[in-house]
Amino acid sequence: MSLEQEIDWDEIESLILILSKKISKLPRTFTSITTLSRGGLIPSRLLADHLGIKKIFVDRKKISSDSLFVDDIFDSGDTFNKILPKVNDSSKFVFVTLFARRGKKYPENLLYAKKTKNDAYVIFPWDKLEFLNSKK
Repeated sequence: MSLEQEIDWDEIESLILILSKKISKLPRTFTSITTLSRGGLIPSRLLADHLGIKKIFVDRKKISSDSLFVDDIFDSGDTFNKILPKVNDSSKFVFVTLFARRGKKYPENLLYAKKTKNDAYVIFPWDKLEFLNSKK
């Protein structure tokens, strides 16, 4: 039996608020947001609105360290490890997620709103259909 944790829009809005406050406290600003088309696109748009960032880049081959990288969850670390070599200055890179999987080792560059409660699969409002289709 697999565990699932379904997230609703109210929680998403709450997590975006938490993240935008954390990002605003950083000693720097960002000229854009970079994300992946799967998972990070909607949180990127919501954060951009809160932070007043106008540019969102999707699925880039090269990533500026002046760009905040946004994804929905830090889970296995695979996405982070694939993205890091694309960043022009990894020492200034900031990787932001709504959730961070509890029990994982987090990179220093990670900023997250909340840890998961357990190992349950997190179902975001934007991927409910994808999840249901995967169960067929």
